[in-house]
Amino acid sequence: MPEFSLDPAHVEWCAALRALAADRLRPLAEKGEPGRVNRPLIAALGELGLLERLFSSGALELCLLRESLAHSCTEAETALALQGLGAHPVASAGTPAQRERWLPEVVAGRAVAAFALSEPDAGSDAAALALDAAPDGVGGWRLTGEKRWISNAPEADFYTVFARTTPGAGARGVTAFLVPADRPGLTGSPLDMLSPHAIGALAFDGVPVGPDDVLGEPDQGFRVAMGTLNLFRPSVGAFAVGMAQAALDAALDHTAGRSAFGGVLADLQSVAHQVAEMATRTEAARLLVYAAASAYDSGAPDVPRRSAMAKLLATETAQYVVDAAVQLHGARALQRGHLLEHLYREVRAPRIYEGATEVQRSIIAKELYRRHAAAARTIGEGARA
Repeated sequence: MPEFSLDPAHVEWCAALRALAADRLRPLAEKGEPGRVNRPLIAALGELGLLERLFSSGALELCLLRESLAHSCTEAETALALQGLGAHPVASAGTPAQRERWLPEVVAGRAVAAFALSEPDAGSDAAALALDAAPDGVGGWRLTGEKRWISNAPEADFYTVFARTTPGAGARGVTAFLVPADRPGLTGSPLDMLSPHAIGALAFDGVPVGPDDVLGEPDQGFRVAMGTLNLFRPSVGAFAVGMAQAALDAALDHTAGRSAFGGVLADLQSVAHQVAEMATRTEAARLLVYAAASAYDSGAPDVPRRSAMAKLLATETAQYVVDAAVQLHGARALQRGHLLEHLYREVRAPRIYEGATEVQRSIIAKELYRRHAAAARTIGEGARA
């Protein structure tokens, strides 16, 4: 593909976002309680017009937004991304009434959304989910079962819930529902996780849902889920790139000024080469993320492969870069409150959620072999013609 570079307007916008996150959003994030939804932070994202961008931007602008926020304030980035993940199915597959009821509240930062796909025994294998949607005899369903590792649970105001409406049908038997948090029979509990964000479990005890709660079509919920994930996977990579860049910047500052062995750390070839490797991997991941997002925006046919590659490389790279930055800083980076201590806890989860690294490799391989088989058939047909 041709060389990729951002236009000056995008570069300027990203710089403004980084400054905005540092000056306006980070103070709100620091006042938040770990493991709880930070509603003042979400409200600020709405007031600044950033939540509206989730539904008006293309994939590339979404990546630039998430990367820029992540560089200066990971909590703000995550709060924004979770609003998008939970509400995007409403925007893309909801009825006019559903969109009118919830999207203005999400955009304003008044309603908290959540994407409820994972279960205790159905994480990476999303098609194996078992939350049961049993017909209630009057045209609706009753949801029974459990969701787990749900970001913003149990504090969200509504959930995009994926449940099995046709047993034994795999991905074809899943329906997406919009479930308000005050629906009878729905309860939740927080989970104490390594990440500082609100993550919880949801219990469904015969929760009533009807045709007006369906997102899209019955038994077509997996398509809703994959459409959302294909959009957000490159931007998860952008989140990772933002963290990697923050860690790289910290490493540059530290090694350029830290006295050691009669000079500064940057004078040591082993240190300089380590920083060069960190920078090269970060830039490679960034370009792959941008390429995947551009492919999504242009309607390219290979979006699943590109999205999977972007998430895979970017999240694995961020883990490497943050770990290397910690090593270059030494023990000070492990102190509570240090930027790298924070990033070290933040960077681990993206390699798991929205499709673990191993799942991304499976998607990439499947797409490669599918394309290979199609090319072989085309060659064979040409030879017979």
